[in-house]
Amino acid sequence: MDEAIPDELSLSKEFECSRMTMKRALDILVMEGLLYRKRGHGTFIVKSALQDHEVNVLDQEIQGLTRLLKDKKVTSKIIEFDVQFPSEEIASFLSIDSKTPIYHIVRLRNVEGEPYVLERTYMPTNVIEGVNEDVLHSSVYQHIKDTLGLSIGGFHRKIRASKPTDLDQEHLECAFDDPILEVEQVGYLNTGVPFEYSFARHRYDKFVITTVNIKR
Repeated sequence: MDEAIPDELSLSKEFECSRMTMKRALDILVMEGLLYRKRGHGTFIVKSALQDHEVNVLDQEIQGLTRLLKDKKVTSKIIEFDVQFPSEEIASFLSIDSKTPIYHIVRLRNVEGEPYVLERTYMPTNVIEGVNEDVLHSSVYQHIKDTLGLSIGGFHRKIRASKPTDLDQEHLECAFDDPILEVEQVGYLNTGVPFEYSFARHRYDKFVITTVNIKR
């Protein structure tokens, strides 16, 4: 039988943090498949999570594309940039209500002058302040770390194959029948607060996923 963990209130007292912060931390572990909740019984550790652990080198992207490819010339083209109110779905991923303003950003990232990834990003304006065109032309993650003094804790990612849209064909310079690799992710600060919900769409011939599986 899977092992139950203490309730949110007990854990928040033990780790000296707010109950909301603890709830967000547990939500992340549930999404990662390490915990699960059973109504009326509590929260449990998934037994298989204690035996298998997957390390995805995509986690290197926590430093952002600009720093990840620091030896190459990375440029950004802003396609859309505005402040709007989120849909209920987007608000739920960011753990905000639909009345909280968010940045809506669509950028093409070029590497050595060639299209690399088309990004659509949503960020709460009250969590990540001061985003402007200058920031978007350089590095958003560097702005988060160096300007705002915040630390990125990690990401929850889903990776899927997709058909190219008209926008993909226009900006990624791909054919209508070329596959696209889409990375959907929620980014979290080290406090457990979601700061980003995004979709990154890559050309199939310019993106590789490498994973290492460790049995314990």
